[in-house]
Amino acid sequence: MNIAAFPPDTSSAAKFQSLIEVDMEIGVFGSNWSHCDRLSSYVARMISHNRTDSLLYSNLFSSALNELLETIFRTHEGSGKFSCSVRRNGAVDRVELILPCSPSQAGFYRDTVELARGPDATEKYREMLFSSDVVDRRIGLFELAVDYSAEISIEATGDNTIKLIAELALEDTVD
Repeated sequence: MNIAAFPPDTSSAAKFQSLIEVDMEIGVFGSNWSHCDRLSSYVARMISHNRTDSLLYSNLFSSALNELLETIFRTHEGSGKFSCSVRRNGAVDRVELILPCSPSQAGFYRDTVELARGPDATEKYREMLFSSDVVDRRIGLFELAVDYSAEISIEATGDNTIKLIAELALEDTVD
């Protein structure tokens, strides 16, 4: 696993400043459910130091990031490098997850993001939340969109690789 902290991006085109990036093999990440909690807790502590209430922010961010990571844990397949980076622009933190995936898995993410951004997202999320069936693997992305008002998007980044992006504004002001 590699962990890097980045100096502020000084280019005029940069909207978000890089804060931290962690990468590892997707097989290592997917080998143990506790990696979701450990990674989300670590990253949240690292980026919350300058927020108005750093403890509250760390808890909220950790919960949101954990939902993203659990979605990846539930759906990952194959091998390759997985990376998680956080960038900041004022009150907005952007989580960027780059992961290897098959075309069908990329379709799952594309379809889920589209539904989570749609007008019926809240209703669909409640149906998933209160269903007595097996946990729907889409629920984490819906929770981010509905409960955290996250702006979620997806980009193809290469052959069998996607970037899942979630922009979170978890507090109104930044010191």
